[in-house]
This record gives sequence, structure tokens and C-alpha cells, in this order.
Amino acid sequence: MKAKTIGIISIFVCGIVVFGQAPQGQRQGPGVQAPNDARYASVIAMCKNPPPQRGAAPAAAPRGAAPAGPVEYNVTAIPGVIAAGQKWKTVWETAGNNADGIIGLDDGSVMVAQNDNSAVMKIDKNGKATVAYSDTNTGGALSMNSKGALFIVQRGLNAAVWQLAPQRKLLANMIMGDFLDCVGGTINDISADSKGGAYFTMGDFNGGYVYYASPAGVITRYGQNLSTNGVILSADEKTLYVTNNATMVAFSVQADGSLTNQRDFVTITGFREDGSTIDSTGRIYITGGAGVQVVGADGKSLGLIPTPRGVISAAFGGTDKKTLFAVISYRDANNAQNAQVISISMIAQGFKGRAK
Repeated sequence: MKAKTIGIISIFVCGIVVFGQAPQGQRQGPGVQAPNDARYASVIAMCKNPPPQRGAAPAAAPRGAAPAGPVEYNVTAIPGVIAAGQKWKTVWETAGNNADGIIGLDDGSVMVAQNDNSAVMKIDKNGKATVAYSDTNTGGALSMNSKGALFIVQRGLNAAVWQLAPQRKLLANMIMGDFLDCVGGTINDISADSKGGAYFTMGDFNGGYVYYASPAGVITRYGQNLSTNGVILSADEKTLYVTNNATMVAFSVQADGSLTNQRDFVTITGFREDGSTIDSTGRIYITGGAGVQVVGADGKSLGLIPTPRGVISAAFGGTDKKTLFAVISYRDANNAQNAQVISISMIAQGFKGRAK
């Protein structure tokens, strides 16, 4: 049936925005990140503090262009972390969709969020995938806190942080009287704390910041001169680490969840950082185009675990938590999105106090 063209209608119900249809042929709805949604301009026009003009989006890869294929790699030993000669194995893959924000569960399975179909997939230790949660409005990254509460960032229009388990409910979608869309840009990664709140990053049009959504749903912004992406709490929740291009910064976490004392934690030359996870000794694992960088709790770079393609997210898993899982996201020769979950055996053990 031919779609009708109607105006944008905004209805505010219990803090949720419901949007009308956009003209036929324009992308909108679940599976489309908020700034790319056809209705985005009309929504931010209602903001008390609208974001600045958005710069030009990078050009998509031309159709028919050959994608960068897997590369040969050689894993060298990192004492206490990984043995030499280990190889990555493909656990799961999908065509025509992506995956991000991986977490590992106690039964050896992992969960990933998928933008395009707004689903959370659970992948068991045998590689069998089932839909654990659906209708996540372009859900992009997951975090489970030490008490088992599962959270997700929703990247579609009406960007928000939601709790998926033990009950599904909105945590936060407003900041300083505006909807989170008014910040501009795309909500990115998340790390949930034991209090019921969550830290998340958002690459907005003013630059990157880190945000804290308190258990009461109040969002506060932190950071200066950042280009944020991945975010992870230390095991004791006293330090928050945030990737920042080639630098990881650290913040001190206060009792109320607020952040102080921003400082550079480690700089890795020639490595653009993405997601991150931790192990039981406080080492930090940072994903990027060359693989997974390993950094000691003291901020010293310990080495690289190379990967066949660039990786965007990582988490420890397996029943003994001695398997490192990572997510590959790439476009094929037809410019279609593809995703893989890969794994490798480790000497290091992930932190058992929470899923990631």
C-alpha cells in the first residue's frame, strides 16, 4: 500500500514521545539511528536547547567496492594474559545486520544488541542464536550490573536508556528538561553500576561527553575535550574508564555516582579506541581496528591481541570466564552490513562480579 504523507505529530505520554509518519521514501523508525531519521529535524526543532547544525555525514562505501578482507595475524604471548599462537574462532555470524555491546553470561552464552532489527540476540556456547528481547528501538549496547539488572541504550529517535531485566522499564531519556535527542548525535556505549544507574557515552554535535543516568532517571553530563566511545567501570566501581580516540581517560566515581578528576589513563599511538572490558586483576581490554589492546591497572600498555578484522566490542565469557569474545562489524562488496562474534582462549580471567 502506498504510504500517505502526513505531518510530524508529537505526543508526550509518561515521558515517551510518539512520532507520526514521514514522507514516503525517507528512512525512519526502528533500525535507524536518531540523527539519520527523517523526522529528526522536526523533533529537535521543539528542543529548548537544540543541538548545533550537524556536519556532513561521511560518504558511504560505493556499492561494488571490495571490502577489506580478513588479514593474517600472529598472537604473541602477553604474560598472565594470553599464550602465544592462540587463534580466534568464529562463534556466530549474520549477514544484513550488525551487532554491538556484547556481554558474557554465566552459562557460557553471550548477548549482543542489533541495530537494524532492534533485537537482542542470545548466542549459546554452541553458536545457536535466539532472540532474547525484541522491539528495542535500535538497541545498540548492553550492560548487566552486579545484581543482574540488564540495561540497553536505544539509538533510535527518542534515544534512551532502558532496563530490560528483571523488568522492562525506562530508566532515563531526558536531560535538563529536554529529551535526549536534543543533545544531538548518537547514544553509544553503556556501563551499569550496582546502584541501578548507568554511565553512557554519546557522540554529540558539541563533542563527546560521558553521562550518568541515576537510579532516579536524572541524567548529568561530565567531561571536557573528549571524543567518547567505550565506557567501563572498574571492578570496585571507584573508577570509570572512557575511550577517547587514541587516549583512554579515567574519572573518579563518587558515592552518589558523580564523576570527578578527569585524567589521561593511557595513550596508544596509532590505535583508535572503541569498546572496552576488564579482567579479574583490573587489566583493561580496548577494542579497535588492529585488535584488542591490553592495558594494566597501572595504565601501562601490555600488548596487542591482533584480530582478523577490526573489532568494536569485547567481553569475557565462558563458564570459567577465560574466553574473550569480540564483535566484528563490516560491510561487504554490496555495502551490506555484516557481523561476527569471535572468541579466543585466555590465561586471564574476566571479572566474575558482573557480566562485563
